[in-house]
Amino acid sequence: MVMEEGGQRDRGRGTPATAGGDGRQIFKELGDQNLDAICLSTYRTACKLRFIQRRCNLHLVDIYNVIEAVRDAGLNAVELHAGISVIRLENLVSSLFNQLSKRLPTTHTINARESTVLLVEFLLAAIDSEPDSRLTVFSVKAMLSTLCGGKLIDKLRYVFSQVSDSSGVLVQSKFDGFLREALKLPTAVHEGPSFGYTHTLARSCFPQQKRVMLNMFLDVIADPPQCLVWLPLMHRMANVEHVHHPVTCSYCRGNGMTGFRYRCLRCRGYQLCQDCFWRGNASGSHSSQHQMKEHSSWKSPATKLGRALSRTLGCVSSREPPHPIYPEEPERTLNLANIVPTRPLENTSEAMLLSSSAPESSKSLAAAQRMNEEHALIAAYVNRLQSSPSSVDSPSRQDEEHKLIARYTSRLAETDSSGVIPNRSINFDVNKQKRELIAQLECKNREILAEIKCLRAQHDAACQASPEKGTTNPTLLAELRLLRQRKDELEQRMSSLQESRRELMVQLEGLMKLLKAQAAGSSHASPSRPSPSTVRSVGAASPPVHMYPPQDSLAGVGGDVQEAFAQGPRRNLRNDLLVAADSITNTVSSLVKELHSDDVREEEERLLNGKDRAG
Repeated sequence: MVMEEGGQRDRGRGTPATAGGDGRQIFKELGDQNLDAICLSTYRTACKLRFIQRRCNLHLVDIYNVIEAVRDAGLNAVELHAGISVIRLENLVSSLFNQLSKRLPTTHTINARESTVLLVEFLLAAIDSEPDSRLTVFSVKAMLSTLCGGKLIDKLRYVFSQVSDSSGVLVQSKFDGFLREALKLPTAVHEGPSFGYTHTLARSCFPQQKRVMLNMFLDVIADPPQCLVWLPLMHRMANVEHVHHPVTCSYCRGNGMTGFRYRCLRCRGYQLCQDCFWRGNASGSHSSQHQMKEHSSWKSPATKLGRALSRTLGCVSSREPPHPIYPEEPERTLNLANIVPTRPLENTSEAMLLSSSAPESSKSLAAAQRMNEEHALIAAYVNRLQSSPSSVDSPSRQDEEHKLIARYTSRLAETDSSGVIPNRSINFDVNKQKRELIAQLECKNREILAEIKCLRAQHDAACQASPEKGTTNPTLLAELRLLRQRKDELEQRMSSLQESRRELMVQLEGLMKLLKAQAAGSSHASPSRPSPSTVRSVGAASPPVHMYPPQDSLAGVGGDVQEAFAQGPRRNLRNDLLVAADSITNTVSSLVKELHSDDVREEEERLLNGKDRAG
């Protein structure tokens, strides 16, 4: 039945199949974009597929929406190489866009019918791009997962789940089939000569690896081979569509750039927008052969300088891996093949699909069908009894009851002979698994609570340490004794320093009094010349003096010393001594000068007296 659906693909498609690729609406709109003027084939292919993606509104659909739509269509239980009809493909795409229109806000609406028609036309054109190709489940999954939006890493993980075995190892034949189906997309937009399929592509992607796991697959596809280089470029183009660069293009002189920005590594200050670079435009001394650097964001000079300094000083952390590291062994999924469907099967085609997906569960499905038939008979019998209560004692009712009893008796006999209850055993197994999981979680929860209680008790015991517990720790006691001893030594040294400071202040006060007395006596001896100390005292008294309350260490010391040390509320002992030493030095020098001047005057008077006597 499935193969017949695949054979009816051309008949179900109708007129669009015979129109050719150029007659379809989406290809006409693609030709109006003039994307063939792009010189680089990689950018040209990515631009074309990005236009298809946006025109069909697939950029609003991620891989998880695709997986959900495939499951709703029942294609997850079908063999990958089984053919499907165009009607079923249309139903799948229609449900995909209908769910999208429900998720979108009211301010952003799409035409689900138009998107469905355009996408189905493009997928069918991609299938027809190669001769002897047919529409299969694998081709639909490969093309939708390649064209949809979302993160590239999620799409690659889904692709690996389709091309790997149950142990998580890549199957080369399945990967070759994925490349065959995915590369039909570039071929459909007339890029087959650059990115067409060949039989050696799958082997060239993993030339030396015999056992390819998920992380290795992601590493290789993240730095893609030549046949898939357009796929990450399409995602990078989607990320920079709204990025603005406040730079003028050196060719078209456009004020600002949107998207990619390209800077020449040879011509200083030469930058091109993406349209000029893709089309090979150049001006001045610049050539299209020069090496260009692609920029996907704009950084100010200050930001560049900061990042350069950070890299120079080693402040930048090491780069993160390009993708998370996933476990090598895949997670074991629940086997849902034996679960009875929630609704009776409407047609035989669905029954054939389910039976082909799980041939080992044919007995369980047969038992489930018998159970559904029995339930339907019972429901019909109950409805008829409710509609005609007068027929309760009729012979026909008794015959029907006998038939139902006979059916149940035969089913019970089959159950006794096989020892398995086909329907309830599933429920028992599921309930048993749930109970075991709940018991494990409760046990784990009890362990966590016990550990938290133990840690809290240890924390309380550490915060409220008793004296007995302290005495049992010799290291702690030794540290406490050392700290107390150090504290006592510091206090004794502080007191001795305070006492020495006091004694020194007293000595300085006496010395200053003695110097003042000698200066006063010398000034009385020669009143015509004021002493420098007097001048200094007068000059010092002229500005306003800010008096501060004496400290405890200067208690009992004269006012002169306090005034000499009253330079601030808090002074260092060393600074105080230096200030006092400077004052004493100045006073002594002035006193020496005064004494010397007195000696000179006395000598002059003796010479004058001697001359008078001689005369």
